[in-house]
Amino acid sequence: MTAVFKREMGAYFASPLGYVFIAIFYFFSGAFFYLFTLSSRTTDLTYVFIGMFFVMMIFIPVLTMRLLADDKRQKTDQLILTAPVSLMRVVLGKFLAAFAVFLIGVAIMLVYGIALSCFTDVNWSMIFGNIFGMILMGSVYIAVGVFVSSLTENQMIAAIGAIGINLVLLLIDTLAAVIPWDAAQNVLGSLSFYNRYYEFTIGIFSLSNILYFVSVIFIFLFLTVRVLEKRRWA
Repeated sequence: MTAVFKREMGAYFASPLGYVFIAIFYFFSGAFFYLFTLSSRTTDLTYVFIGMFFVMMIFIPVLTMRLLADDKRQKTDQLILTAPVSLMRVVLGKFLAAFAVFLIGVAIMLVYGIALSCFTDVNWSMIFGNIFGMILMGSVYIAVGVFVSSLTENQMIAAIGAIGINLVLLLIDTLAAVIPWDAAQNVLGSLSFYNRYYEFTIGIFSLSNILYFVSVIFIFLFLTVRVLEKRRWA
């Protein structure tokens, strides 16, 4: 797992991809910070984090699109599939590499909180809740991206496919609202990603929400392993 992690981290910063992702992350977070916080003369970062929810949904798939698709395109996936190593370790190594780059982007949010605290009192519990929620939601998007990347050798298709799944996850609330059956509405409502993420943005820590996000991450990583296992024995 460590070798895979180091290889993928090196690949991110040997090409423009890692730098471009971080630059985009900083640009949008900075723009939202100025529009929703500085220009409004408030210490509330809630709308900054809500805006980043949608930015992550679009740009994290770009970060993950090459993780397994590129190996398949270059036929280097055969080395992984035939190596005497657990496929879960391989998948975790790739997941953690993308996660590490993502964390570099998230770190700027802490800088905004520190900057505000130099001039006024800030609600640190809410800021940490927002950051924690962003990390969990971003991890879900990364897991989705790794899974979709395992299904194709085309990086663009991997990115578009992951964005599509992210949109479906986002629209669960909309689907719940238009379904006439109460039971179905309750089930879909309980699966809402946005509502669970929003609770973090207002400083509410819920163990059920944390377990939900962790479970979704595990499910997509498990599905990725199953895809690779099928390819290994094909």
